Amino acid sequence: MTVRAGEILLVEDDPALRTMLRGVLELHDYVVSEAQQREPALELLRTNPAIRIVILDFGLPPHAHDITEGLATLKAIQSEIMAVKVIVLTGQDQQAAALEAIREGAFDFLSKPSSSEIILRAIERAFLFLEKENELSQQGITRIAVNAQVSDGLKGIRTDAEERLVRQILKETGFNVYQSAKRLGVKRENIYYFMKKFGIERDD
Repeated sequence: MTVRAGEILLVEDDPALRTMLRGVLELHDYVVSEAQQREPALELLRTNPAIRIVILDFGLPPHAHDITEGLATLKAIQSEIMAVKVIVLTGQDQQAAALEAIREGAFDFLSKPSSSEIILRAIERAFLFLEKENELSQQGITRIAVNAQVSDGLKGIRTDAEERLVRQILKETGFNVYQSAKRLGVKRENIYYFMKKFGIERDD
């Protein structure tokens, strides 16, 4: 059974493929938005919190023949801690694309061509993960993803994890310092300290 708790953003520059994918998704009762490039996609994500799944082609203009733009889009989504799951769907260099997708926190990686059934299954899994993460959040558990360069040592890893956690909690509470401090079990002064330390501003 499909778990539907939001909309899907389809980021694909090939109009024929985009139309076909949209038709398949709408046939299965999904609400779909479209973008052909990075900035329009990011703007849709920033202005429409109902979008929870992104199907992202890595080969986007102006570099449609390599993974540069798609990867930059994925990095931007992760750096802004957007509450979405990204499914990478691409026909670019499979090995390189898969490695970078995993490194940058994609939920799933599918190669072109992928059948409608495979894509729909990936979407169902992504919605299910979102639902379960929301249940954990209601229990006060926040999941964060940290890329660790082991050579940086434990201090570097701890700092990165600390920053991502503070940013995520602030975002989830709408930058309510009191609520953020309560969730993290620290004083409000600590939240202001972290904001200054990591250069976090309200419009981040």
